[in-house]
This record gives sequence, structure tokens and C-alpha cells, in this order.
Amino acid sequence: MDAEFERVRTHIATRIAQRTAGHGPYATAIPGLSLYRHSEVGGPISCMIPPAIAVPVQGAKCAHFGSESYAYDRHRFLITALDLPVVLQVAEASADSPYLSAVLQLDARVISELMLESNLRPSDRHGVLERGMVLGTTTVPLLEAFDRLVGLLDEPELIPVLAPLMQREIFYRVLRSESGKYLWQMASIGSQSERIGRAIEWVKANFHEPLQIQELASRVEMSPSRFHHHFRQFTSMSPLQFQKWLRLTEARRLMVTQNLDAAAAAYQVGYGSASQFTREYVRQFGMPPRRDVDRLLRQATA
Repeated sequence: MDAEFERVRTHIATRIAQRTAGHGPYATAIPGLSLYRHSEVGGPISCMIPPAIAVPVQGAKCAHFGSESYAYDRHRFLITALDLPVVLQVAEASADSPYLSAVLQLDARVISELMLESNLRPSDRHGVLERGMVLGTTTVPLLEAFDRLVGLLDEPELIPVLAPLMQREIFYRVLRSESGKYLWQMASIGSQSERIGRAIEWVKANFHEPLQIQELASRVEMSPSRFHHHFRQFTSMSPLQFQKWLRLTEARRLMVTQNLDAAAAAYQVGYGSASQFTREYVRQFGMPPRRDVDRLLRQATA
């Protein structure tokens, strides 16, 4: 089994290496599929990651989420069931042996269909999703399914018909695994994670506006205390901290990409006080806005 695992892993690693170069994510012609390559250890980088399955085939990465860390590599994949603010760090990579991975975004509609079509029942799934992130064990069949999906990039005319079938296979294999209960709960209408996911979508779309916890809890049909508890449980942040993270991250992006000064960026993301923005920016990113942006721009041109 180890020899077969290495054969398949090497094959998909070669496919990904041939389609990537340099550093960073690479969007593909297959909806929801991205390829990643990092040629050196780096980070940490604060970012938002969507609901997805991340399967490294070479090297290793670590996701820092709240007070916990999730290390994933060729033997462990990462599931994120919600849009989550995390700190990512490339833990193992080099120019000769870069970090390589395939990331497939989750589709709750397809997962729900598979749940209905299969013989699995909710009672077959034990345990409760306590965080929006979990590790799973990478198997040969899962790697083979990803290998076929990535290989489809060589036959683009087949993508519209075959890619959805291959994605369904991947979701179904994960549903049947020990990690399947997390996909089950994510896609189940009315589950705690599904409700928190709806709340996250609303905050993302309206982070400029003042946040009213009672109103947001009502939107997802939860009491304010229950909503606050589960939001923190799944995201490691309170709703207000989550909104602040979104505002600061967007302001950072605006300063880097649109050359806005701190005051203009603060106002655009919903801050009424530039001094408050600067204080919170320093707590979030470790240095004042201008110095942080200058550092990021130097790194981008290095």
C-alpha cells in the first residue's frame, strides 16, 4: 500500500508541478479547483480561506486557527467547513522539492444531493462539528480521484461533462471517510454550522455597517447567546472580532493595491476614527499601517 500511495502521490505531484511555477495559487479551468506551489518555507500570512478540501502531495503547511494549529502534508488533508480567518505558514518546501497541493472548494448543494442519494443516514455519523476546520487521512483512492480531476486539465473539452462527476466522487469519498460527518453537518439545513455559515456570509457582505448581534442572530434563527457561543466555537472569534478582522484585512488590501493612505482606507471599510483604526491595525498585524504596507510592497518586488 505504501508503494502504491507513493506511486499515485508522485504522479499527481508531477502533474501539479508541470502546471505551476514560482509561488502562489493557480486558478484552473475547472470551477472550484486551484493548484498551489511554494518553493520556500514562508509566512505566516493572515488570510480568509473558503470551505474547501486542501490535499498536499509534496511538502507541508500549517494553519493556525485561534489557539490551535493544524499541520497538513502528504498524509493529511485539511477540510474547512466555513469561511475562516486563519494564519497560514508553509512549513516544508524548497526549490528542489516545492510544496504542491490541490484545493477543491466545497459545494454544499452537491454534498446535500449525495447525502440524499446515498444510503448513509445522519444517525450513522457520530460526533459534533466543534470547529470549522478538521484534518483527514489521505488515502490512495482519494489521491487517485484528485489525480483524475487534475489530469482533466489536459483535455479541456471534457471538463464541462466530466469535472462535475469527478468532484462528486471526491466529495462522496470524503463523506464516507472518518471526516465525513463534518461535510454532513456543513451541508445539513438547520445545523449549527450551516446557520453560522449563513451568518458569516452576511457579515462578509455587510462588514462596513455597524453589527447588531441580536438582529444577526435572528436572521439565522438562534438566540443571541446561543449564536455568540456557536460563532466563537466555529470561528475562534466573536462576531465583532470577525467583523474587525474583515475590515482590517480589506483596508490592508486597499492600501497595497490602490495606494490609499490609512485614513482613507479606514473610512472606506467602516471606521469612524483613524486613531482607533491604527491601534487595532497594530494589534492585528504587529506594526503601523504605513510600515506594514511598505514591507509588503518590498516583498512583492523582491
